[in-house]
Amino acid sequence: MTKVKKMLSSGLVIALFVGMLGVTGCSGISKEQVAELEALRAEVKALEKEVNSLKSEKAALEREIAEKNAKLDECAKLKAETKKNLEKLGM
Repeated sequence: MTKVKKMLSSGLVIALFVGMLGVTGCSGISKEQVAELEALRAEVKALEKEVNSLKSEKAALEREIAEKNAKLDECAKLKAETKKNLEKLGM
């Protein structure tokens, strides 16, 4: 019984595959569809270029933020050291 089910399901899958090939093989795409596809490809390329540009801009901004944070940390250390020195002097 299981052998029959496997053969039947395999036959059904093969028949569906052959049917899909027949339907898609007979229908071509129009010039309008080709033009639309090319336009979409061009748009995708433009968007990918924009994404890469924004990623590099983001990286530059993150580097700038890291530099400013390092300067702030240095200033905070210097301030703490100065405060400690003033307390030693009694001010």
